[in-house]
Amino acid sequence: MASVTYRNVYKRFGEITVITDLNLEVADKEFVVFVGPSGCGKSTSLRMLAGLEEITEGEILIGDRVVNDVPPKDRDIAMVFQSYALYPHMTVYDNMAFGLKLRKTPKDEIDRRVREAAESLGLVPFLDRKPKALSGGQRQRVAVGRAIVREPAVFLMDEPLSNLDAKLRVTARAEISQLHQRLETTFIYVTHDQVEAMTMGDRIAVLHDGVLQQVDSPRNLYNLPANVFVAGFIGSPSMNFFDSTLVAEDGTYYVDTGDFRIKVPDDLKSRFADNVGKEVIFGIRPEDIHAPDLAPPNITAAPFSATVEVIELLGHESHLFMTTGKNSVVAIVDNRFIVSVGNQVDLVMNVANMHLFDKQTNLAIR
Repeated sequence: MASVTYRNVYKRFGEITVITDLNLEVADKEFVVFVGPSGCGKSTSLRMLAGLEEITEGEILIGDRVVNDVPPKDRDIAMVFQSYALYPHMTVYDNMAFGLKLRKTPKDEIDRRVREAAESLGLVPFLDRKPKALSGGQRQRVAVGRAIVREPAVFLMDEPLSNLDAKLRVTARAEISQLHQRLETTFIYVTHDQVEAMTMGDRIAVLHDGVLQQVDSPRNLYNLPANVFVAGFIGSPSMNFFDSTLVAEDGTYYVDTGDFRIKVPDDLKSRFADNVGKEVIFGIRPEDIHAPDLAPPNITAAPFSATVEVIELLGHESHLFMTTGKNSVVAIVDNRFIVSVGNQVDLVMNVANMHLFDKQTNLAIR
C-alpha cells in the first residue's frame, strides 16, 4: 500500500504545456478521481504516474520513493485501460495470469491469485473462455482482475467504463467502489463523467487546461465550488450563471441581472459585503429552482418569471429549458408541475443556496 504525491509537476510536448505545476497528495488507501473535459490533462497525469509518459519538470512519488526514472514494471502499480487491452488468443485465466508469469511467480501462487480474483469479480464460470465470447462488462471485469492479481500498491484506472452501455456502467461503478473497500488499496481513477466522479471518489481532483482547479470531497465540490469552472462542471444539468451587479438599497442587498432582481438573504450579506457595487456572476443550480406550489418547505424563496423553450420529462422530474430576457435558465422541477412550450411561468429560487463569483477572476466569493 502506498501514497502518491505529485510535486510541482509539468508536462510539455514541444512548446505546448499540457500539465502546469500539478501539486497533489493522495493518501494511502484513498480513492481519488481525476475529472475534467477532454484534453484537460487527466489521462496524461495518470500516464506520468504509470511511467508511460516522461515528466518534464517536478517529481512524482509513490510512498517515499521518487519514481521519475523508475521503469513502469518496477513502480508497483497496475493499470486498467479504456480499451481493456486483453489478449484475444488467451483465455480469461491466461489473461489474468500473464503478468504474474512474466514475473516468474510460482504456479501455485498464480493459481491462487487468479482464482481469488475471479471469485471476487464473478468470473469463475468464464475462466476458460476467450475475450470474444465475453460481454463488454465481463471483459471490463477481466481487465480489472488482471490488475488485482498483481496485488499492486496503487491501482490506476483510465476511463475503464466508457465503452459500456449506460445501465452496465451503473453496475460497474458499484462493483469498483466495492472492490476498493474490499482491497483497501490506493485507487486513482480518470473519467470525464462527473457522475462517476461524484459517486465513486473519496476526493475529486478537477482539472481544466492542465491546471488543477480544486481538490475536495464530492459534497464540498458541489456545495462550495472554488470557481465558475468547477461550479459549472460539477452537477447535471450544470449551474445557471447570470452576469449581474450586486447592489445595496436601504440596507438590503440585491443581485441585479438586468432581467430580474433577487434579494440576498440577510445571513449572506456579510459574505458579500465587500462586493457591493461590483459586477459579479450569480449562480444557482437547476435543482434549486422550483414551482411555487411544489417547493420544499422552509426554503428562502425568491420569485422570478421565465418562458419555457424546451421540456425534458424524465419521469420523476422535468427539466425546463427557459429564457428570461437575454438569459437562459434551466430548472429541475417536480413532474406534477404541468407546463407547455411557450408558457411564461412563475418560479422561485432557493437563494439560501445561491453562489456569487468575482467577474474578473471567476473565483467564488466566500
